[in-house]
Amino acid sequence: MKIDTRTNRVEVTEANLDSYLAEAAPAAVSLAPSDPLRPGSSLTASKAVELFEDQVASRAIDVAARELKKDGRSYYTISSAGHEQNVVLGALLRTDDPCFLHYRSGALMMARARRGGGETPIFDTLLGLTASSEDPASGGRHKVWGSRSLWVPPQTSTIASHVPKTVGAAFALSRARKLGIEVPVSSDAIMVCTFGDASSSHATALAGINAARYSARGGQPTPTLFVCEDNRIGVSVRKPSGWIRDRFGKMDDVAYFDARGEIDDVWEVVDEAIKTCRGSRQPVFLRIDSVRLWGHAGSDLELAYRSWEEIVEIEAEDPLLRNARRLIESGAATPAALQELVADTRERVRAAAEEAASRPKLATAAEVMAPMAPYDEGAVREDLDRVPDASARGEAFGGRLPEETSSAGRRTLAAHINSALTDAMLRRPEVMLFGEDVGKKGGVYGVTAKLQERFGVARVFDTLLDETTILGVALGSGLLGVLPVPEIQYLAYVHNAIDQLRGEASSLGFFSEGQYENPMVVRMAGLAYQKGFGGHFHNENAIGSLREIPGVMLVTPARGDDAARLLRGCLAVARSQGRVVVFLEPIALYHERDLYEEGDGAWLTDYPAPLGTSEDAILPGEVGVYSEGSKELLIASYANGLRQSLRAARRLEEEHGVKARVLDLRWLSPLPLEAFEAHARDCAGVLVADECRATGAGVADALVAHLAENQYPGRVGSVRSADSFIPLGPAADLVLLSEDQIVDAALELCR
Repeated sequence: MKIDTRTNRVEVTEANLDSYLAEAAPAAVSLAPSDPLRPGSSLTASKAVELFEDQVASRAIDVAARELKKDGRSYYTISSAGHEQNVVLGALLRTDDPCFLHYRSGALMMARARRGGGETPIFDTLLGLTASSEDPASGGRHKVWGSRSLWVPPQTSTIASHVPKTVGAAFALSRARKLGIEVPVSSDAIMVCTFGDASSSHATALAGINAARYSARGGQPTPTLFVCEDNRIGVSVRKPSGWIRDRFGKMDDVAYFDARGEIDDVWEVVDEAIKTCRGSRQPVFLRIDSVRLWGHAGSDLELAYRSWEEIVEIEAEDPLLRNARRLIESGAATPAALQELVADTRERVRAAAEEAASRPKLATAAEVMAPMAPYDEGAVREDLDRVPDASARGEAFGGRLPEETSSAGRRTLAAHINSALTDAMLRRPEVMLFGEDVGKKGGVYGVTAKLQERFGVARVFDTLLDETTILGVALGSGLLGVLPVPEIQYLAYVHNAIDQLRGEASSLGFFSEGQYENPMVVRMAGLAYQKGFGGHFHNENAIGSLREIPGVMLVTPARGDDAARLLRGCLAVARSQGRVVVFLEPIALYHERDLYEEGDGAWLTDYPAPLGTSEDAILPGEVGVYSEGSKELLIASYANGLRQSLRAARRLEEEHGVKARVLDLRWLSPLPLEAFEAHARDCAGVLVADECRATGAGVADALVAHLAENQYPGRVGSVRSADSFIPLGPAADLVLLSEDQIVDAALELCR
């Protein structure tokens, strides 16, 4: 059959290799298997042939993906074709060097699996391409490079969002060992991330590289190998000549290596880069010269942006063609031997592809979602059945335990969070707390005061001013056995780095079928009602971007005693279930003392001492209830809204004779719908008081929808803040939910 050379460049590239092997003459002198490919090289003839076989396997898988796609049996066609020199990384890295990989890593994975032993990388990859539920990496949820035994956590990696996580793991490795935390990799392991030249310009990648340089400058071991596979084009956008070399080759604090030329040249440079990173324990940047064959993906027609001549010129640089020539001319292999190797590998891949395409797929929504949000209440409660050492507590608290103090100033929400963090760090040696200003300063609002003094700079430390880096450190350290408690200084600031939660943290269990976890409790100061101080960036009242992330839990306390118990619950869920939990702390209530009148002290609470029972914590689904006997109206709220609702409830009873039950939701994702509905059905009407913006920013829409969908018979209403950013000064009160609005809406419902 005649090849359409204008569109089917896959067959053209295959034919180029076949034609060369059919016409090539063997070398005059053959190398023995143990001979170096060239004098002085550490790459032997037999190893070079192995590398070529792994490259051919990767290429054959790419071909099979496109063939299966033609009749709808494959669902992913971004290939590794042209990037196969990354095979050298797979052969030289140890299998306990964690690898966070770019999607063009087929040859690397073939070689890494060869080192690991007991793997079936060809079949496993094809199971992923055909979305089979038997795919050992993701269970058919996405085509990712991943392996538990080979230490390859799955990445989506499309914008190099995995780079900060890699740096975080490198940063945490030595620190975790110093703290006595059991780490699942060797002490001299290095962390490796691969990415393309296009994504190297993304803010997330640059944040990660910047963080590694910052850490190295401060003397902190951060053994990160940044690998840029440079094919000089991003989909259709070309890079200026020498861009990667000029951009990254002159950085202080990061050694730079450029791997190009023949396979033995690439081998030597990559070997030196790995040894430098491992020996120095500092970041290294490695560029691997690559080409991109066949477009960005199967649907990409290169002729729309590349000339015919350019396409042909690039195909002449095909690494398989180039390496075959090098093996034959050096005497490492004969043309006949390589012909047999290529034919055999292609046939093995074809047979495996047919088998993989016949394997079962995910069949139910429950199967798809199974690894995304694990929750075993029994395991969580078991995790809580421990208490901090009594003598250590006495020393940490300076001889006066928080539950014994008579000073009302120690009983605010902020004080209780500080005490709960202290107890958590005493009880859990794997906890590390970090963020902007959390160390010596003790946080903007004093919530982390004295924690660094109590536990040292190895466990409580300041980071650079970058939320992406903060969450990246949490992601990477969580993979290594740390229980990170990062702080995002203000809720509004998380939007700078939301993809670290959405695209990386929440997706790891989903894409790895639960084989990898990155547990964390992210503390965020947020919400509004600060009497107009600070404007929008310090008064963010929108949580929609957090609630929409699958698997992420969101909780917010209102009172100090609840805050301590909720934080304990969050830490237990994160540790025992591998979950990502956001602990949202209402700034306006940090130091609030009063509830109804100035000086009444009714918002102060006693500290709940840790007693080693599950009752010491508040777990998902557990709500707070005030005036439970009231059946006329249920007011459901949270955080600042709870305090307003309690004040409104007193006014309703005293001024209008309406008795309202008030429900503190506490858990905002997942919402405590079972408890909420039970209380709603015990009341004649329901009012949701939501301090967040009206449209998609809070929880009112979800709660009202739940009642409607479950045929709740009573009247339902909601009051919410206006769809506005929060201005500076007294004008803030014009757009925020008010106590008067709650009262008015409640009366309307009860009429």
